[in-house]
Amino acid sequence: MAAALLANVLYSTGFVLEKRALAALPEVDIRRPARLLRLVLGSPLWIGGSLALAAGFGAQLAVYRTLPIAAAQGIFVSGLVLLVLLSSRLLGEETTGRERYALGAILAALLMVVLSLREGSDTVSRGAPAPLILTVCLPSLSLGVWLYGAAERRAKHRHRLPSTGVEYGVAVGLLYGVSSLAIKGVSSYVTTRDLGGAVVALLRSPYPYLLLFTGAFGLVMSQAALQRCRASLIVPVCTTVTCLFTAVLGTLAFGEALPHDPLRLALRLAGTALAVSVLLAMPKHDQAPQPPIGAKELTPP
Repeated sequence: MAAALLANVLYSTGFVLEKRALAALPEVDIRRPARLLRLVLGSPLWIGGSLALAAGFGAQLAVYRTLPIAAAQGIFVSGLVLLVLLSSRLLGEETTGRERYALGAILAALLMVVLSLREGSDTVSRGAPAPLILTVCLPSLSLGVWLYGAAERRAKHRHRLPSTGVEYGVAVGLLYGVSSLAIKGVSSYVTTRDLGGAVVALLRSPYPYLLLFTGAFGLVMSQAALQRCRASLIVPVCTTVTCLFTAVLGTLAFGEALPHDPLRLALRLAGTALAVSVLLAMPKHDQAPQPPIGAKELTPP
């Protein structure tokens, strides 16, 4: 629990620092990744944010060794509250009433997941068959990249309302979901005995290569999305997709059984369904700015 809460703090802080750094940089483009990397690596504030995210990765490894996947994801979602508070104070971002209700519903879904846990009764898996992991992850990676490209193409259309970032958040969330499964897989090789054998076994598994792919593409895609959209919305959407993807598919892939008690099972399934419903109902566009009261509308001659 302590490691999970620490990961929440580190991830929220890292995203906010990166967002603030990106606001001061020229516009980045995923089609020019070398320029993007050159710009962000020249920002000390962005580097501080990335170091916070890296430390969150280390805390996440510890979490996956001690908690079931579904339980860990439920706790990670709680970091959304801290993220919204930091975004409001440090970035000046304001959430709408509808978005605040949505975040409240996500926290209710978190509470359902947490109440479905029982210490000592949930199993923590240490591995999964590599073919099964690839069957789950490769289509998800393709879908995430395709969704992001589709969102980019739609964003270039004239007269389109400003995007809130939901589409970007879903796309990046799929990549981070795969990354989360890979982190879970890497955690099964973390040992203090026979370190050399563990490294060799890890390199023979798909996990480090999935991490490299999601790390490279996720970095470029997330930075471009963060610069264009509000962190207080895109990160919660991304986190929700990541957590649901990892909790559902990770539980199945790693063979961690769902609760046998009917009440606990109902709470876990209801929490998952509520989070999905909230995600689908979130607004896809920001409202167009309204002209000041009394201002005359300009019309072409």
